[in-house]
Amino acid sequence: MTLMEKTPPFPPTLEESVPQELFKSEVRAWAERIGVQPQHIAIRPMARKWGSCSSAGRLTFDRDLLRQPAAFRAEVVVHELLHLKYPQHGKAFAALVRSYLAKYESIT
Repeated sequence: MTLMEKTPPFPPTLEESVPQELFKSEVRAWAERIGVQPQHIAIRPMARKWGSCSSAGRLTFDRDLLRQPAAFRAEVVVHELLHLKYPQHGKAFAALVRSYLAKYESIT
């Protein structure tokens, strides 16, 4: 199973739920850290993925992601934002995702 497959890794918890605007703020904060500028951030129901990134810079996230733990949300957000710089998956891409998340975990 890959990260983007639509199977919740954890049961949703009320303490971890965030409103849409707070989630979008999280995305914008990560975008600044990574050095990218998404053109649009959308939240809508998605049947098979937690998020997607278009070649035009449009990020779309599944609304169920708002009810997932903060660490999982961060993983999905970083993954999608890095696609703005690196469209293809690969070893280097995975290493970058891990690198950004390790920095995040060291400050939380």
